[in-house]
Amino acid sequence: MVVLFLTGGIVFDIMKYSVHDGPGIRTTVFLKGCPLSCRWCHNPESRRPGRQVMFHAERCIGCGECAGVCANGVLLTASDENQGQCAGCGRCAAVCHTGAREMAGREIPAVELIREIERDVIFYDQSGGGVTFSGGEPLMQADFLKTLLAGCRDREIHTAVDTSGFAPRDKLLDIGGLTDLFLFDLKMMDEKRHRHYTGVSNRVILDNLRELASRHNNIVIRIPVLPGLNDDDDNVNATGRFITTLPGVRSVHILPYHRAGAEKYRRLGQTYSLPDLRPPDDEKMNAIAGILGRYGLIVQIGH
Repeated sequence: MVVLFLTGGIVFDIMKYSVHDGPGIRTTVFLKGCPLSCRWCHNPESRRPGRQVMFHAERCIGCGECAGVCANGVLLTASDENQGQCAGCGRCAAVCHTGAREMAGREIPAVELIREIERDVIFYDQSGGGVTFSGGEPLMQADFLKTLLAGCRDREIHTAVDTSGFAPRDKLLDIGGLTDLFLFDLKMMDEKRHRHYTGVSNRVILDNLRELASRHNNIVIRIPVLPGLNDDDDNVNATGRFITTLPGVRSVHILPYHRAGAEKYRRLGQTYSLPDLRPPDDEKMNAIAGILGRYGLIVQIGH
């Protein structure tokens, strides 16, 4: 049995009864921290590795109790520059009567998280489900992730890791033997375009995927479809050609962009940089599926 008591990490959400992050009914654990800054990210609270306060202006009654308990004496609002002075201590959220201040991220020991995951074993067993570790980028907390995967392996719980692939290769390969399924994101093939929209080069990502696919036989590629950013025929064809070189890839899921996370930027005092981006229509999704299908890939629209 793996020792769980010495390891802990920071998560920002635990979603029970998920059916979109792998087979069956799953628990999806979202770990804090991400090295990418994708402009369309629907979980901006995942980026910083530490805890943050999200401010819901519509709930605030202006009582001022938050300023009285803040370690830095900050009256936190989403629009003020003092958002950057927030230490993430959580005192304001603890005294906020209306829920206007909400913590994004909590520290949790591995042993406690495994116990929470185990509560739903009956649903995993009945549906062929398990647990998915997502983010952010879960490999930002590689030791914590490895401990959780090993704990699930000891308990015969199916595991999936949802990753951008932007991580040290040794860390990625180190968890390969403990991971039943990889959900590997591919955003765009052109290196310059990738850097422009995500803040990082895709060279490490593509090299890591090649190496992982040579060792692991259960990888699903997930492609977010972003109108005007990566849905052109050149990028789709380049993606299809690349995927056909990967022996460990089982299928491809193309995921239509959605705006569900846009409001979170305001709550974090940030500006959403793609306000005019809209979800792709069914015709576009079917066209992309058709192109990828011509490469002999098993394509699924949606999770």
